[in-house]
Amino acid sequence: MELVTAADVEAAAVVLDGIIETTPLERSRALAELVGQPVLLKCENLQRTGSFKLRGAYNRIHHLDDEQRARGVVCASAGNHAQGVALGASMQGVESTVFMPEQAPLPKVQATLGYGAEVIAEAASFDDALRDALAYAAEHDRVFVHPFNHPDIIAGQGTLGRELLAQDDTFTTVVVPVGGGGFISGVAVAIKAARPDVRIVGVQAEGCATVTTSLAAGRPVAADHVDTIADGIAVKQPGDLTLAHMEELVDEVVTVDDQAIARALTMLLERSKQVCEPSGAVGVAALLEGRIEVDGPVVAVLSGGNIDPLMLDHLVRVGLAEEGRHLTLHTRIADRPGALASFLDVLAGLRANVVGVEHQRFGRRLRLGQVDVVVELEVRGDEHSREILEELRRQGQWVARR
Repeated sequence: MELVTAADVEAAAVVLDGIIETTPLERSRALAELVGQPVLLKCENLQRTGSFKLRGAYNRIHHLDDEQRARGVVCASAGNHAQGVALGASMQGVESTVFMPEQAPLPKVQATLGYGAEVIAEAASFDDALRDALAYAAEHDRVFVHPFNHPDIIAGQGTLGRELLAQDDTFTTVVVPVGGGGFISGVAVAIKAARPDVRIVGVQAEGCATVTTSLAAGRPVAADHVDTIADGIAVKQPGDLTLAHMEELVDEVVTVDDQAIARALTMLLERSKQVCEPSGAVGVAALLEGRIEVDGPVVAVLSGGNIDPLMLDHLVRVGLAEEGRHLTLHTRIADRPGALASFLDVLAGLRANVVGVEHQRFGRRLRLGQVDVVVELEVRGDEHSREILEELRRQGQWVARR
């Protein structure tokens, strides 16, 4: 199978000149302290459309002939590829139709519409959206723009690796999120051609580790099911072309769980002021979890920042809980005036900030004269949480963590 070359990436860079932004490469002191080596963040979450996908999509559409352009393009996507295809097509005067799952994040659907695509969001899952898109392309004689398994897509994504080489010459490892493998394939082509000593490491979500399984089998293997918050890399099966690139050029692929992703997303928001979607934060998660051995400066690619604000709020809460800074307690107090205020006064004395209270007077396990109380607290870490629990129990209060 013929692989994409550095010359293909250079040609894509010419096509994309003036189309994409050169995204920042920023040093992270907070991550460097934890990792023990300099850490640089490639902020592709600040790219047009909020992810790297415009690079490959625009390049793929650019290479269509006039007859193909007149027919229009079709794609299936949970969001980022949809936006890349929609904008890339409209910028080149090509009609686009995008199939998305009905549960796709609303901001991604609205952005795709805003970039000029017709959006059909009726499928129960991404796989159903992909099936519908392929059927529509065949029925209406449209060109299907694959999200990863095409040479023009891989070459376009590879322009990010070319940018990295121009921005810094000290890094020894590059960490890249992996879904179907088109992004890491292109980045590896560009970087390995110029600096074969650099380690290219991919990161997948544990709930969709199809690349590690496929690399072990030597062929694309489909996952039985997908279960991860990182919808941008929740791809059930890598392509044959992308797998061939990864076998040849990628040094290692590791996995991280959803809790680690939530912690990384929270840290990026708090310490680096970077808004990422879960898939964009997996590289940082792998570094924080110690999944990757680094012996010099390392680049973590933040591949996307398209996240629903409601999901961001939820994941930040999860991340804070994982860091021991958010504590939820369940207790029972007397059903009399002032009892709740007295309990909250105790928490205030323990320097815990109450951010939510649920007060329930009826329940199967409640005795007469009792009420259930669930309290959400901001705390100062695991040690502070233990102090709170120990003091409440010392005072004779029944209390449990939730």
